[in-house]
Amino acid sequence: MKEYYELNVAGLKRSLPLCPINEDLYIAAFVLFGDVELTVACARELLKKAPEHDVMITAESKGIPLVYEMTKLAGRNKYLLARKSAKLYMRDVVSVDVKSITTAKLQNLYIDREDAEYMKGKRVLIVDDVISTGESVRAVEKLVQESGGIVAGRMAILAEGDATKRDDIIYLESLPLFDRNGDPIK
Repeated sequence: MKEYYELNVAGLKRSLPLCPINEDLYIAAFVLFGDVELTVACARELLKKAPEHDVMITAESKGIPLVYEMTKLAGRNKYLLARKSAKLYMRDVVSVDVKSITTAKLQNLYIDREDAEYMKGKRVLIVDDVISTGESVRAVEKLVQESGGIVAGRMAILAEGDATKRDDIIYLESLPLFDRNGDPIK
């Protein structure tokens, strides 16, 4: 069985370990954490494709370095974060449910009322590292809409599996799903 998938994105090459989702399905694990060169290169390339927007938002956690770098490169000073748990400092919390392919159980995403108010009437760009089933993006989109924000677009470094067929997301590269032998599923 193949153990890695060679990915080329934003002019860089990375070897992604193949990880089982179940007995017959594997994914290539794309982890942005700690890879500053990749984060900066992908942020730069995504900004070239970004629609007009006023603020960016991502779901905790792997999208954080990406949205930070995109915000910085865009010359802005604020981005929003949908948290996986409500924190003590958050007031009047807005929440939605999310089920992700990489997470075993149902989760919630939270923002506080101050961030919800900040989004009201603004064009909000949803940013993530990988879009696969689209559940995380849908949950963030619901948070944006419930807060009175306008979804300006949905962006990711990679679209995985069926997400590559969607015409409502912008991404840099496609990422296949894999069978038990490590071969891409067509």
